[in-house]
Amino acid sequence: MDESDDTRGKAVIQSLRFANETHPGEQGEGLYLHGMFGVGKTYIAAAIQNTLAERNIQSMLVYVPEFFREMRQSVADGTVTEKLEAVKRVPVLLLDDLGAETMSSWVRDDVLGVILQYRMTEKLPTVFTSNWDYDELEDHLSFSQKGGKNA
Repeated sequence: MDESDDTRGKAVIQSLRFANETHPGEQGEGLYLHGMFGVGKTYIAAAIQNTLAERNIQSMLVYVPEFFREMRQSVADGTVTEKLEAVKRVPVLLLDDLGAETMSSWVRDDVLGVILQYRMTEKLPTVFTSNWDYDELEDHLSFSQKGGKNA
């Protein structure tokens, strides 16, 4: 999703199509919405979630930075697996603001990687929103919080 009206319109049409036509477990294609802060990515994600609810498809909208903070805290109380399973298995997952978090190799590999691998294998669609385009997000995911680039 970009800031131009034409691109924004295409993003809305793609989002509506996704919300009305996705079939979790049968097709795993997701959606990636990106653009500057304030252009409506989260609003569109919530609209997708509402449309899915009308279709009786369970979904979960997760604010990524808070979820990753919560996962780090869950190590102490032993609830990591329980939380990870809930996010992995929901029919449609909406990950809001991917790339806004502080990335560690544990979060990337043992949380995000595990979630996405499971969802891909089970053909469960995922919607992503981010302020970054694909290349910027790839760069973000290749660095750890210690500033080193990971292979």
